[in-house]
Amino acid sequence: MDGTETRQRRPEELGLLHGLSTGRLPEASEDGLLSVPESQRVAPKPLGPELSRETTLSIGLQVTVPFLFAGLGLSGAGILLNYFQHWPVFTEVKDLLTLVPPLVGLKGNLEMTLASRLSTAANTGQIDDPQEQHRVISSNLALIQVQATVVGLLAAVAALLLGAASGQELDVVEAEVLCASSVITALLAACALGMLMVCIVIGARKLGVNPDNIATPIAASLGDLITLSLLAFVSSFFHKHRDSRYLMPLVCVSFTALTPMCILVAKQNPPVVKILKFGWFPIVLAMLVSSFGGLILNKTISKQQFRGMAIFAPIICGVGGNLVAIQTSRISTYLHLWSTPGVLPLWMKKCWPNPRSTFCSSEINSTSARVLLFLVVPGHLIFFSIIHLVEGQSVPDDKTFVGLYLLAGLVQVTILLYLAEATVRLTWNQALDPDDHCIPYLTGLGDLLGTSLLALCFLAHWLLRSETGLDGTSEPASGPS
Repeated sequence: MDGTETRQRRPEELGLLHGLSTGRLPEASEDGLLSVPESQRVAPKPLGPELSRETTLSIGLQVTVPFLFAGLGLSGAGILLNYFQHWPVFTEVKDLLTLVPPLVGLKGNLEMTLASRLSTAANTGQIDDPQEQHRVISSNLALIQVQATVVGLLAAVAALLLGAASGQELDVVEAEVLCASSVITALLAACALGMLMVCIVIGARKLGVNPDNIATPIAASLGDLITLSLLAFVSSFFHKHRDSRYLMPLVCVSFTALTPMCILVAKQNPPVVKILKFGWFPIVLAMLVSSFGGLILNKTISKQQFRGMAIFAPIICGVGGNLVAIQTSRISTYLHLWSTPGVLPLWMKKCWPNPRSTFCSSEINSTSARVLLFLVVPGHLIFFSIIHLVEGQSVPDDKTFVGLYLLAGLVQVTILLYLAEATVRLTWNQALDPDDHCIPYLTGLGDLLGTSLLALCFLAHWLLRSETGLDGTSEPASGPS
């Protein structure tokens, strides 16, 4: 029996493999059962959680607390954005609002991707050895610093181009403020969140918890808060000192001068070198997709019928990106454990799965999809209640809006979870690593979907209230009867 056939047995039939960090497959005995040579048996500690034996309850318990914690962070980010949008720098530098989704979305492009890579490394035993752990972590942290520098600059350029395309005049000083703020914010946020992800994955590994279930939600919980706060304060600083001609270029050059050193550190790890050379397309495309979401936010946020949208935008985008990142990370780890790149297991042969199999089958990935989908409505209701308690008059609170908002969240997450299954299969079939290629696409799409559906939700609510005469902003009927 060859290696490919060996890997086509279902996990439920075989139990967890002994761990694939050795890079060698178990051999098959004459009776067809897998046997592990004595030299390859590592006993006292399993190399990963027993993914095939996870239940709905165990997945739910591990995911719910980090998800709710993440929601608190996202709610705080929404409140902050509603506050920051009135700052002078946000009102004068119009393209700064366009920059919010792609910069905040960097947690999906970089930190969530990092968390997924490290979770896979933890579950396959690659970071159990202290020396290997240091090499993997340092190279990955250096990688995201390089990526943050490049993507931060490209996000600013994209915001400027989208603003120019929509008819805004290009101001050189505002462009400098935008570029400097974007690069510095991306670098500092990537550094802080990257270190946090490392601590979470290592801690989860030591506690015997699947890091796939908790790392990405915690990245989402603090990512938006940290990134938005940094963007607001950094851009305000540069805006106040915009007359200092050489300040912004000097700061940018000083920070980007660290890039060659980061590249040297990243080159210690061959898989990271591969990402450094060929992994730019997913994160750049995801940034561009998120930028269109930013343009929608920029054009709607100040209009009366979209009042309160700034508060909900980080929440709906963050919840969608959070849940799809968990599912993508889990499926990626599953394939790393049970197959080899370019070879899909027999029970996952279809690159475009039937939606019923994605949500209604007995497979472990379908079970996790159901758990994540089930969290959407109660999660959004909790976050909505928090927002309503804090902001009160700033947000609509009638049943019509709540129903439309929950529907928008459900539609967004359903689409994303199905696409997660499909894109991971397609990526794996092309012998690419889903940890690096899928999460950026899906979180970027989640930002665009979330912002678009949220705008439609506010517009539909405003139109319904106008038709029933409940909209306080609408004009009274013309003339007495």
